Amino acid sequence: MGMRRFAGIDIGSRTIELVVVDGAGQVVQSLKADTGFDPLAEARRLLDGVAYDRIMATGYGRNLFEIAFEAPTVTEIKAHALGARAFFPQALSVLDIGGQDSKVIALFDTGKVKKFEMNDRCAAGTGKFLEIMARTLGYDIAAFGDDTLLAEQETTISSMCTVFAESEVTSLIAKGQSRRSIALGVHASVMRRVAAMIQRVAPEGDIVFTGGVANNGCLRALLSQKLGRGVLCPAQAQFAGALGAALLARETV
Repeated sequence: MGMRRFAGIDIGSRTIELVVVDGAGQVVQSLKADTGFDPLAEARRLLDGVAYDRIMATGYGRNLFEIAFEAPTVTEIKAHALGARAFFPQALSVLDIGGQDSKVIALFDTGKVKKFEMNDRCAAGTGKFLEIMARTLGYDIAAFGDDTLLAEQETTISSMCTVFAESEVTSLIAKGQSRRSIALGVHASVMRRVAAMIQRVAPEGDIVFTGGVANNGCLRALLSQKLGRGVLCPAQAQFAGALGAALLARETV
């Protein structure tokens, strides 16, 4: 197995991640691209020049990839569970917030999935919701969480539907409410929705936070405070699904 390479590709609604591991399961390459309107074309571009012996796909575009590349697939639940355990081997609770959905996964000590819950019916509690709110408030998404941590108070956002929340935020700005306190209200509304899922599905132990939204320091702090538990963010949280798929491709040779 020494020189062989195994790839995992996570085709998400907003971004595509690619991870290549060697025979020992060590990451040798990781790449990322925007999904755009043609996920398969982007996936092909990402794979151009990448050497691997076997590839496995995950994410919401995995079935398209399976047909085009004749590649096996793995569910996002299993891929993120494997990826989270690769970063934190003792992990029993995983939270993944992607562009279009949020998932909470409870694991057995062995790392196998015990149960999970997924919110994909509503944008609230997803990366897309935070992206739209950041734009409405004039924030760059990368700085949104960090700046919100400086808020002195929270303005409650009552609408959980993205469209109504957007107009609510616009009217709060018009009333002269502080941008930071509105931003804190936005983060708190996402946190409450996600925290309720965590308490139902995975009520104990530190939580490994994966997906692009895991990089948001404000959301991590609010969750930890609300649940009284550690919230662990892997250095490359966005690559957890692709890493899990790559490790599974290696295991199933």
